[in-house]
Amino acid sequence: MKTATLEMPDKNGYFGEYGGQIIPPMLIEIMNEINDAYDKIITTEAFQTELQQLYTDYVGRPSPIYFAQRLTAQQGGARIFLKREDLNHTGAHKINHCLGEALLAKHMGKTKVLAETGAGQHGVALATACALVGIDCEIHMGEIDIEKEHPNVTKMKILGCKLVPVSRGTRTLKDAVDSAFEEYLKDPVNFFYAIGSVVGPHPFPKMVRDFQSIVGRESREQFLAKEGRLPDVVMACVGGGSNAIGMFTAFLDDETVKLVGVEPAGKGLDTPDHAATMTLGAKGAIHGFKCYNLQDAEGNPLPVYSIASGLDYPGVGPQHCYLHDIKRVNYETIDDQECLDAFMQLSRLEGIIPALESAHAVAYAMKIAKTMRSDETILVNLSGRGDKDADFVAERLSL
Repeated sequence: MKTATLEMPDKNGYFGEYGGQIIPPMLIEIMNEINDAYDKIITTEAFQTELQQLYTDYVGRPSPIYFAQRLTAQQGGARIFLKREDLNHTGAHKINHCLGEALLAKHMGKTKVLAETGAGQHGVALATACALVGIDCEIHMGEIDIEKEHPNVTKMKILGCKLVPVSRGTRTLKDAVDSAFEEYLKDPVNFFYAIGSVVGPHPFPKMVRDFQSIVGRESREQFLAKEGRLPDVVMACVGGGSNAIGMFTAFLDDETVKLVGVEPAGKGLDTPDHAATMTLGAKGAIHGFKCYNLQDAEGNPLPVYSIASGLDYPGVGPQHCYLHDIKRVNYETIDDQECLDAFMQLSRLEGIIPALESAHAVAYAMKIAKTMRSDETILVNLSGRGDKDADFVAERLSL
């Protein structure tokens, strides 16, 4: 298992048959320069020391593991623990890789950092990191997500980034990716495209995974210290897949630990309104890499939907695709109503308002806990807090 997972990707950026650089030759050269710069800087003591100091003193790491006692009692069965990434500065796991990418961009002498955002957490985290290191930041965001995630939009503007509304297509995350990448192509020599998940052309799936792997490393050490053993099940929501791969990486060699990625079933898998890429997708290429994606009969990406803006992406990270194929990770689904129920239950039983993205994983933990024994444990990556979603949920539920 170790050599099959942890030593990937190969030199061409492939995890098995997934990943790579399906981009024009000019961009391949630039991506390889980014990869070379990353491989060089990541091993230096100066970079590691600076990044670790920022994680500790700026982000507030390590984030704690919390036993959700009242939620556990209500569900019955397995004990449910939460990895509290919602307590990070900026409110989600996204700051982990944004700091790394912003530092790398500055090291390479780039003049502007570009990115897309769905729920806005990546946008806020990147705008924060760019303010910290002193580099210009431009975020592209779909108009629907701008309306839905207004608190994060306000934060991005306060932090000084240029926010570009995207009105094309579905006006959500996929179209924001297209828009940001088009801007990047105008000057890829001086611009740095800070991809917000473990997707895109090599080396981004590797880089983002590496920066996010701190979540799993902390979790493994903390859980062993707290419980004297590893959790029976580790789970996280999956859109592009950064918080999940960050959590899973440290446990890949632990064959007794079941790993579960939770995708959005939206309004139902029997409708077009979902983003269950692993469950219903097919192999193909999107945004410069090969992965499972939701596509029409001609192989074009389909419009996707999730109540959680950060999960409505038609593809998924290439390492997730590989882990799915070798059956190391099980990929399950939760629909909008189950997500909303979990959102409210965690809020009212534990006083923790989760991001709608994270609520998908909480919902699946609630579903399976009652089928497990009371001496078994579930560790959920609570990848973000729900400040950004509170007004939307209140309106949706007429609170």
